[in-house]
Amino acid sequence: MNRINKKQALSLLKNADLLDLGQRADEMREEIHPEKIVTFIVDRNINYTNICINKCAFCAFWRDKKDRDAYVLNKDELFKKIEETIDLGGTQILIQGGLHPDFGIEYYIDLLKNIKSRFDINVHGFSPPEIFYIADKSDLTIMETLKILKTSGLDSIPGGGAEILSDRVREILSPKKIKSSSWLRVMEEAHRLGMRTTATMMLGSIEKPEDIIEHLDAIRTLQDKSASGGGGFTAFIPWTFQPGNTELARKSKRVKGNRKTSALLRYGTSALHPATAVEYLRVLALSRIYLDNIKNIQASWVTQGLKIAEVALRFGANDFGSTMIEENVVASTGVSYRVEMEDIIRAIKNAGFIPAQRDTYYKILRKF
Repeated sequence: MNRINKKQALSLLKNADLLDLGQRADEMREEIHPEKIVTFIVDRNINYTNICINKCAFCAFWRDKKDRDAYVLNKDELFKKIEETIDLGGTQILIQGGLHPDFGIEYYIDLLKNIKSRFDINVHGFSPPEIFYIADKSDLTIMETLKILKTSGLDSIPGGGAEILSDRVREILSPKKIKSSSWLRVMEEAHRLGMRTTATMMLGSIEKPEDIIEHLDAIRTLQDKSASGGGGFTAFIPWTFQPGNTELARKSKRVKGNRKTSALLRYGTSALHPATAVEYLRVLALSRIYLDNIKNIQASWVTQGLKIAEVALRFGANDFGSTMIEENVVASTGVSYRVEMEDIIRAIKNAGFIPAQRDTYYKILRKF
């Protein structure tokens, strides 16, 4: 495979015919995965709290401590959710939350040890912003924090909090959240420990094509460093911003009425432009082509729905993600696609592939 550079990638993103781009990505997917298997995992996304000090403009999930609907899951609620997941054949929990102002590393040690002492399940948890915050609050280095969390039961790390790895964009979307370099640093340190992680990208907010390329290049560059050491990204997951109930959507509406007050325009960007299905497929296909060192590209039925996710399997994706027994963050925007395992299996077969359940590390557990 001939690696494309940033200039070529930008040209493809802006100018390539959609079907030509999709075919090129599909051919690359077939070269990497000639067995014609499309995988999925049975898991649950558990949000242990919605209290968060970052208050990102694109997020409809966060709450202040004083809000009536703010919560922290107690252990009984958490254990019940994990038991239900295992009963449904789940092999992983994806556990994430807001940056709670009162939680130091002791809370996370206790949480992990309690889970691991009761359940045989992979804990895929705590995105880089959470880990960075835990380290800072506990006066520890990133590596010290990761070692403690790993020893306590953390198995792998999700790619949340990446959004767009362009500080120009992050300054608008999430000025209180960690910078791109800090997100990448957490992942690099985790990879040095031999931990596996995923990488994500949120498109369709206020980014430009150049920002998308900057993000993809940052991920590819880090993977070049990490993969040889036994760690690295197992998968890349692009997903689309959902504007419902977010400050960013409300702010975008005010742009039309008062251009002087808009942070969006002060930073030289356009108003909000949610991604269409076509734009999603274009970025997905480019991701498969550009990220030649990441084996798996995941479709996002959670934001796109089942049919577009099925189409995505012919635009470079080889993984259907999770059955998502529970999902709260996207649902808080008013978008709530729900599917059963049988729906995923049917969609994969409709696209001409063999469905297979996998674990966190892409080991095949069974085929359908």
